[in-house]
Amino acid sequence: MFISVFDIFKIGIGPSSSHTMGPMVAAGRFLQDLREAGLAPARAPARIQVSLHGSLAFTGKGHASDRAICLGLAGHDPATIDPDCVAAEMERLARDCRLEIDGIGTVAFDPAQDLVFDYGPPLAGHANGMIFRALDSKGTVVAEDTLYSIGGGFVVSAEELAAQDDLMTQTQEAGAPYPFGSAKEMLKMGADSGLSIADMKRANEIARAPKGVDFDLDAELDRIWDAMNACLQRGLSGEGELPGGLKVKRRARAIHEKLLGEAGKNRPFQHTVMDWLGVYAMAVNEENAAGGTLVTAPTNGAAGVVPAVVRYYLDHCPDGCREGIRTFLLVAAAIGGIIKANASISGAEVGCQGEVGSASAMAAAGLCAALGGSNEQVENAAEIALEHHLGMTCDPIGGLVQVPCIERNALGAVKAVTAASLALRGDGSHFVPLDSCIETMRQTGLDMTDKYKETSKGGLAVNVVEC
Repeated sequence: MFISVFDIFKIGIGPSSSHTMGPMVAAGRFLQDLREAGLAPARAPARIQVSLHGSLAFTGKGHASDRAICLGLAGHDPATIDPDCVAAEMERLARDCRLEIDGIGTVAFDPAQDLVFDYGPPLAGHANGMIFRALDSKGTVVAEDTLYSIGGGFVVSAEELAAQDDLMTQTQEAGAPYPFGSAKEMLKMGADSGLSIADMKRANEIARAPKGVDFDLDAELDRIWDAMNACLQRGLSGEGELPGGLKVKRRARAIHEKLLGEAGKNRPFQHTVMDWLGVYAMAVNEENAAGGTLVTAPTNGAAGVVPAVVRYYLDHCPDGCREGIRTFLLVAAAIGGIIKANASISGAEVGCQGEVGSASAMAAAGLCAALGGSNEQVENAAEIALEHHLGMTCDPIGGLVQVPCIERNALGAVKAVTAASLALRGDGSHFVPLDSCIETMRQTGLDMTDKYKETSKGGLAVNVVEC
């Protein structure tokens, strides 16, 4: 699988890419598999059952995994669903306990009985596992899919998970002219070709575009940024408590209004830019926590970092422009693809170092490139940002993407800007290669106990009393 900029940045719905978007996509994939199976009338599906395993079981309710499964089975897709229709759709399904599935017909599905949270050992393939079953009128299983939500809205079957190859091979198979699978390869290809990372990524995207389709890369990149910015703007206007029971209040709007009121005035301290970075990131993640529409970057839980740093570039850097944003997104996606291929962007797999850590590295690299950094400086910026997130656990209180997730995005954005600035002040040479940092993250994730990997069984999740 070639990891495109549009795989890293996907429009979807909150609060989680792996626990909400992934299960919704998986449910739709199971329905498609059923259609393609062409079951005989005597074996026609009469009921669907689903079991959630591992992290999906332990924090699935807080992350709305059950709701996502129901919506996916009802035919909805994360990229197009209207968040305002969710409540009515869930009420209808709870009342009728049936699905009307295109190409299959009427199938029984009672969320209270047919959707099971299995708190036993996780499935062998990944911490986010799901099993979908279709039963005939006699209760015999006629179709079964085991699917995994591996972070960032990516969903794979057990077979696909086992067959995953390195990014270099995947990119070569896709016909990309610059098939780098590591930062070292990326720098070498840049040096050999004389191209920037953004130019190489652009060439790869154009080469893998669907044939016979009118594809405008810049227009598609603009669409992604516009969706990010729209989410950010909605977050800046939102008020009230976030759903889930923690009674966490939205803060972005009030902070933003104070910053606007202080504009142009002398302040007793000179770190206002960090306040802007923080409020941008918090706005996105408050919107995510509310179940709104946003863009994975590379996940929902870390979705505030990249748009916050892009808005910083656009609003606070003298030469911020649309072309710079396109460069930013291309480079950020290149770094995100390398991290995903060689480690993970899944909190359930490696902790929050894989989510906010990856997002901060992507944002640092993107900003460095947009500000004119060399390929070596870009790689340095990504390494600095990722290095200082190593070991970060994923321990959401109540299984909700709220505490510490919202503020963590603000700090990830600040680290990204700091990392880009440090890299731009140097010549690109540095002690720790990005590839070594990514490998360290992978090894740290393997060593990390499961209670710190999105199960809410350790850390803040058990040391803070829910009120």
